[in-house]
Amino acid sequence: MNQRHPTSPANLAWLILILSLAPTVGLGIGRFAYSLVLPDMRDSLGWSYSAAGFMNTINAAGYLGGALFAASVAKRFGLAASARWATAAAVLSLALCALTGNFIVLSFARLLVGIAAAIGFVAGGALAATIAQSQPARSNFLLSLFYAGPGIGILSSGLVAPFVLQYFGPGSWWIVWWAMTLLAIVLTAPMFLARFDIEANGPQTAKARFAIRPVIIFLAAYFLFGAGYIAYMTFMIAYVRDAGGGAAAQSAFWSLIGLSAFVTPWIWRQTLGLDRGGLSMTIILGVNAIGAAMPLLGHSPLLLGLSALVFGVAFFAVVASTTAFVRFNYPSEAWPTAIAAMTISFGIGQTLGPIVVGAITDAMGSLSYALNVSAAMLAVGAILSAFQRPLPRVPS
Repeated sequence: MNQRHPTSPANLAWLILILSLAPTVGLGIGRFAYSLVLPDMRDSLGWSYSAAGFMNTINAAGYLGGALFAASVAKRFGLAASARWATAAAVLSLALCALTGNFIVLSFARLLVGIAAAIGFVAGGALAATIAQSQPARSNFLLSLFYAGPGIGILSSGLVAPFVLQYFGPGSWWIVWWAMTLLAIVLTAPMFLARFDIEANGPQTAKARFAIRPVIIFLAAYFLFGAGYIAYMTFMIAYVRDAGGGAAAQSAFWSLIGLSAFVTPWIWRQTLGLDRGGLSMTIILGVNAIGAAMPLLGHSPLLLGLSALVFGVAFFAVVASTTAFVRFNYPSEAWPTAIAAMTISFGIGQTLGPIVVGAITDAMGSLSYALNVSAAMLAVGAILSAFQRPLPRVPS
């Protein structure tokens, strides 16, 4: 079927969904499942909140490092191969997390999955943008499918990890990592079976310059998103647990974030095409800030559930808005470099975010302060992105 109708909307959507398994494994499981295991790891290994935050900081540092050379890797090995093997490296890092409680080895594993996630995200995102471009009328919708990938990982890990912990009891965090490794292997397999022939004419073989100055406002807003969202995603499971939520409550909260990714393409497809500047990011990031702030109003299950849905439905779309911005404002040969630049800005923010909010939490003695900082940074980022103007049109 793929050979006979390579550019049919259904086939293109299927290819992009398969590509979305790169951020599913690298981000949805590789990065975010850590939040599900964090409370048990912190208790079992005697970590402070700063040490716990450092594990996401080192992961984000790896993501930043991977983003710095992702475009070069994609150019050297091709977009599809880069996405595939980066995802395989992410699976390897998950297995490493299951093998030891040594802080240094765990830090290396978190670093490795960060590097792999960035390469998979940049290469997969550039290839998804290339595929989506072949159907201009549906390109925003098709592109949104790729960014629903982390939601698959969040949902699947949320349905597994809390109940594994509950069944095996305290100290079973390493068993959860084995479960995540097996899950990631299953999800990675389709990437090695699919054929992405459309990449033959893709952008990775051409050279293009990327200037930072015209998009400095957009990059700053994305930096604030990276710094702000990570506090919520790192510590909210601990917040739910501290409020008395058991395995079912933690699973429900995390799964709601993941489920929200599946409605993101339909909710935001019109918003993503509103403006070639920063307007779409302003709207989406503003909603994200509201979701992050909602737990500060109380601990009721209804409020926490609404927070997960509101945060999640905007969270995945913020990333999509940056790729839409790149696609609207740059020629196709510049997409890998431009997406990498956006990812670097995001990576710097999320590198600094976890360790800073962890230190704040240790100093103040309450996770509420971390959530305050998170919501404030997201709100400032939303305001800032409103000032980004479209770039002069260039030939594609």
